Amino acid sequence: MRYYKYSLLIPIIMISLFCCRSARELPTVKEVNIQKYAGTWYEIARFPHGFEEGLKCVTATYSLKENGKIKVVNRGRPVENPSEVKKATGTARVPDKSEPGKLKVVFFWPFGGDYYILDLDDDYRHVLVGSPSRKYLWILARDLQLDEKTYRQLVEKARKLGFNTDKLMKVEQDCW
Repeated sequence: MRYYKYSLLIPIIMISLFCCRSARELPTVKEVNIQKYAGTWYEIARFPHGFEEGLKCVTATYSLKENGKIKVVNRGRPVENPSEVKKATGTARVPDKSEPGKLKVVFFWPFGGDYYILDLDDDYRHVLVGSPSRKYLWILARDLQLDEKTYRQLVEKARKLGFNTDKLMKVEQDCW
């Protein structure tokens, strides 16, 4: 089974996301329109972690489910074989409607992780997402590239929030 190794890593990552919380609070955006957030986002940069190791052309696609939850489909292509697509499907929800920037994501039940929206463009063109443990960080955009000024602003915001931005790695988006 070619996704066997990949699927085994998800529970381990989700446990670490769930269990490893920072004592320092992590502020999130005050408003999120999930319908505007839905759609495909391109991964511009991320912290390295096992479940995306060796992947490029990574996307995250969000869609609303009838039950009010959010379907999450992450796709990426192995650098050594870009014709292959690796995929993980999960479900996200907003546990507290008064904090719409704090989502819980589950890729492998019962293990869930925190998905905190830390910065969101007014036009929903780019977003900064992280975990309160500060071990996970993503910069996503609606386009394959993000202008350097915006990228630097998001990196600086992450640094001020306590993320070690030296670990941030840009993601190749050359499959399109």
